[in-house]
Amino acid sequence: MAEDKRAAFADEEYWGRPVPGFGDPAARLFIVGLAPAAHGGNRTGRVFTGDRSGDWLFGALHRAGYANQPTSVHADDGLTLNGAYVAAAVRCAPPANKPTVEERDRCLPYLVRELGLLREVRVILCLGQFAWDIVCRQLGFRPKPAFGHGAVAPVAGGPTVMASYHPSQQNTFTGTLTQAMFDEIFASARRFGA
Repeated sequence: MAEDKRAAFADEEYWGRPVPGFGDPAARLFIVGLAPAAHGGNRTGRVFTGDRSGDWLFGALHRAGYANQPTSVHADDGLTLNGAYVAAAVRCAPPANKPTVEERDRCLPYLVRELGLLREVRVILCLGQFAWDIVCRQLGFRPKPAFGHGAVAPVAGGPTVMASYHPSQQNTFTGTLTQAMFDEIFASARRFGA
């Protein structure tokens, strides 16, 4: 759990600080990631900010017209989102990037509340299988649609749920997720009304 600091961060005050979502209150695109990175969002106080996954995400959001700049290094760097909101399923950096069921369930009400406040959402984009599983479970999909990059699950009378591989180094360094693949996800989100 977040109170158990990794040795590499033993002297850092920011370890375990919860990180809220952020973005446009009139967002049509709601992006859900796994959790803030230990030395990224956990350090900066803004999810996906100051880490390589964020570089990929904000670069794609900028190319798609959702962000005013392609990078974000700290919470006061001028980044603004237009039509998009970014949040994490788990609000603190989990050990080994693997949240426990307890962490997942403790953080879920915050994600649900944020989504409930965003009345214009047309597309929920899940970055990675963990986010996909949480969103599909919360929306009551039975059976749960299979996860895969580009998977789409419409909600009757609600938003379309989309899946993408997470822009983690594990996926981007190996070519599992390419910039073209990621850009196509945001182009698809636009086609679904985001």
